[in-house]
Amino acid sequence: MVGDGRPVVVTGASGMLGGFVVRRLAAEGVPARGVDVRPPADPGIGVTVADVRDRAAMTGAFAGAGAVVHCAAALPSYAPAEIHSVIVDGTRSVLSAARDAGVPRVVHISTTAVYGLPELVPTPETHPRAPVDAYGRAKAAAEEVAEEFRAAGLCVPVLRPKTFLGPGRMGLFAMLFEWAHEGRHFPILGRGDVRIQMCAVEDLTECVLTALRADPAAADDTFNVAAARFGTLREDFQAVLDAAGHHRRVVSVPARPAVAALQLLGRARLSPVYDRLLHKLLADSYVSTDKARERLGFVPAYSNRDALLATFDWWRAERSRGAARPAGRTSREPWAQGALRVAKVFF
Repeated sequence: MVGDGRPVVVTGASGMLGGFVVRRLAAEGVPARGVDVRPPADPGIGVTVADVRDRAAMTGAFAGAGAVVHCAAALPSYAPAEIHSVIVDGTRSVLSAARDAGVPRVVHISTTAVYGLPELVPTPETHPRAPVDAYGRAKAAAEEVAEEFRAAGLCVPVLRPKTFLGPGRMGLFAMLFEWAHEGRHFPILGRGDVRIQMCAVEDLTECVLTALRADPAAADDTFNVAAARFGTLREDFQAVLDAAGHHRRVVSVPARPAVAALQLLGRARLSPVYDRLLHKLLADSYVSTDKARERLGFVPAYSNRDALLATFDWWRAERSRGAARPAGRTSREPWAQGALRVAKVFF
């Protein structure tokens, strides 16, 4: 493991992914520290409460570290200016601080949203960045920052995961889980026969550790990370409805009018479904994971269905013990359904 006994610092350690990475490092016997603007959800994680855009604070937090894993980011639901500031300025701050503190390697978590809505599937890492929204543009710009530091000699593995999920994940998935648990049918745009690849957080975490272990010559590159096994959206969502045990089905709704209605609701801030997600649900969306397998030896263990069902099991356990959380803006909280909550009566 990178660091030779020195700690690995994880930004965004109070978030879902950051928390997984810190706990996985601890399980490997690797000392780990966290950085986040929020106190840790897990009291066992030691976190420096600071904003990643505070370069002086980051330099102090990274002192003596053997590596940094940069997970902190803003979500697509944030205001565009905030998305750019947190993701782009935050990444430059983190990489500058790592260089100043003498850290030899920074694993940067990006996203396949940098591809935009590619027609080439499976999409390879060589596909041009063509983001279509503020979040994707910020992530693409942050990758350019990472490449600047890579060219200057810092080892910066960049991981591009598909939408990842697992225990601790809510966001928009909480809507599927809630409707399934209540015994409702679940709507899907069009026939639902598109193949939408996801990523288990356990696989993404394992890939982070693989990038930390790998020889710099192999790791200092950009890699897609996603499930190798996945069905159609209808099949994967139906697995959740089946697990709920109410004999409900995924129900097709006409795509064009549904998209138009959701776009109007989104602009009125009455729906959490943002435009890129709408368009992504209408066409196949999956990436090639060959490069991570060939260069890093990383093979994902979990399918879409595995990840969805594990997350649903966790969600039901949380609900049964009265641990439901108020709607919020992070992936650890269910996003407010807005007008879509009213639509439940029709299903």
